[in-house]
Amino acid sequence: MKTISIRELHARTGRWVREAAEQGQILVADNGRVVVRMGPETATPETPYFARRQFINRKMKRWIESGELGRGGTDVTPGMSEDRADRA
Repeated sequence: MKTISIRELHARTGRWVREAAEQGQILVADNGRVVVRMGPETATPETPYFARRQFINRKMKRWIESGELGRGGTDVTPGMSEDRADRA
C-alpha cells in the first residue's frame, strides 16, 4: 500500500486517483499521520438493503400486503392533548 502526502495528492490528483482505482488503496498523510484512504469503488448492490430484506413473520407479511394494516384504529391525538393540558 502506497502512502503519499497531501502536497503530492494536490499536485497530481488525477494520477493518484487513477492509480488507486487500478492498484488498490493509497494512503494520504498530513504531517506523517494518515488522514485518508483512497481506493477503488466497490460495486453497489442493485437494490437497497430495505428493499432486499425479508419479513420473518409470514402472517405479518400477508397482513401488510392485504392492505388491512392502515385500516381502523383510534386516533389518540385528542387523548394526548387532554393529558398534556392536565399537566400544564
